[in-house]
Amino acid sequence: MNKQIAKRVLAAAFAATLLGGCATTANNPKDPYEGFNRAMFAVNEGLDVVIKPVAKGYDTVAPAPVKTGIGNFFGNLQDIWTAFNNFLQGKGGSGLSDVGRVLINTTLGIGGVFDVASEMGFEKHAEDFGQTLGKWGVADGPYLYWPLIGPRTTRDTVGFAIDSYADPVWTVDHVPTRNSLVGVRFVDVRASLLPSDKVVEEAAFDKYVYIRDAYLQNRRSEIHDGNVPKEDPDE
Repeated sequence: MNKQIAKRVLAAAFAATLLGGCATTANNPKDPYEGFNRAMFAVNEGLDVVIKPVAKGYDTVAPAPVKTGIGNFFGNLQDIWTAFNNFLQGKGGSGLSDVGRVLINTTLGIGGVFDVASEMGFEKHAEDFGQTLGKWGVADGPYLYWPLIGPRTTRDTVGFAIDSYADPVWTVDHVPTRNSLVGVRFVDVRASLLPSDKVVEEAAFDKYVYIRDAYLQNRRSEIHDGNVPKEDPDE
């Protein structure tokens, strides 16, 4: 997602929050726009008819070391933003560890292709701006489902827009190189989700509800670093 699209996503999230007329009666109070979200979910399922076979082809053809290297490379770029968010959340130790990971993997790991830092005991973290907003006390807001980027709360939609704006891949000036990086990363991420597809399809009577509830539960856990308060009524 480039900076212009990030702005559009943010605007769309704001509009969806205000358009109470689009809401339908929902089983989950966190999903007041279920009608809109199910429509977007259907769009995403339609897009995946094309995307999933590409991901399967990549997963089949690409050797395991190549896929690992690609994942490590983009993971190393993500560690930069993770470090920043850890500092914003007041987790200085984790932030310094993330900085160490970037320095080690960028140098000894040959641009991040090899995850040397993990072998040296530097734990990999996953922090984004949506989690930072949650740490700052910003309410999650209504649940939303977007084509391509998938499920988000309103807060996480805003966070995603900021994450995308800060993404170093989108700062690459050479358009063919930038587009290639975006495409490879997208396919690699989709391929990494292939094992979960069968689980969701077999376990879910309603795939939309299954994904929504799993997302909300997982995000709550991430924001609390796995220690969700017992008094949390949504636990």
